[in-house]
Amino acid sequence: MPRAILLDFLRKLAANNHKTWMDANRADYHQARAVFTALVQEVLTGLQEFEPNVRGLTPPDVMFRINKNDRSQRDPEPYKRRMGAGLKRGGRHAPWAGYFLAVQPEGQTWMGAGIWKPDTAGLTRIRQEIHYNGAGFQALRDDAELRRHFPAGLQGEQLQRPPRGYDQHTPDLEWLRLKEFRVAQTFPDADVLRPDFAARVVAGWRAAQPLVWFLNEALHHEQ
Repeated sequence: MPRAILLDFLRKLAANNHKTWMDANRADYHQARAVFTALVQEVLTGLQEFEPNVRGLTPPDVMFRINKNDRSQRDPEPYKRRMGAGLKRGGRHAPWAGYFLAVQPEGQTWMGAGIWKPDTAGLTRIRQEIHYNGAGFQALRDDAELRRHFPAGLQGEQLQRPPRGYDQHTPDLEWLRLKEFRVAQTFPDADVLRPDFAARVVAGWRAAQPLVWFLNEALHHEQ
């Protein structure tokens, strides 16, 4: 089914983000979800060709629910404005670094890789690995293929001060202050509709695989 169905549904959802509308348009939701499932299967199949940690996973293992689970009292919208998936060892909620895809209209579709908000123990292990292997981490960040797919480079929310155990003179402090480690690329809607969109997503993930493996090797220590 054409991905235009998916983008069209998500546009309408953004303008009518309440349960009454969703209940009245449940059939359209299931059709859009089927389109996204097919896309996830396509990129998952491509990723499984070179990433052994996701072999055996299926779309239901990696796709996020559209319902918001963490709404604040000031958030009146019960549904996300996107459909997303987290492709990583153990499935979407596992505490590992991995690969991500979210489809959202108006040029807000993105794909990326890395880890978002690891727990305290995991973050400590990642920082230790960066501190011990700064040269290797720099080589990953500066890799030409990674930068080609993710021109903005490595990003993430950052501490204002050095983390506990480090001081302002510690090498690689800029990276040790990060609280998450991720690369991402956005796509206009026209690119989402292109026949080669899934292949472009998988190519970006392939370029990011060394970063994902670095992070997971750090997380694996002492476990």
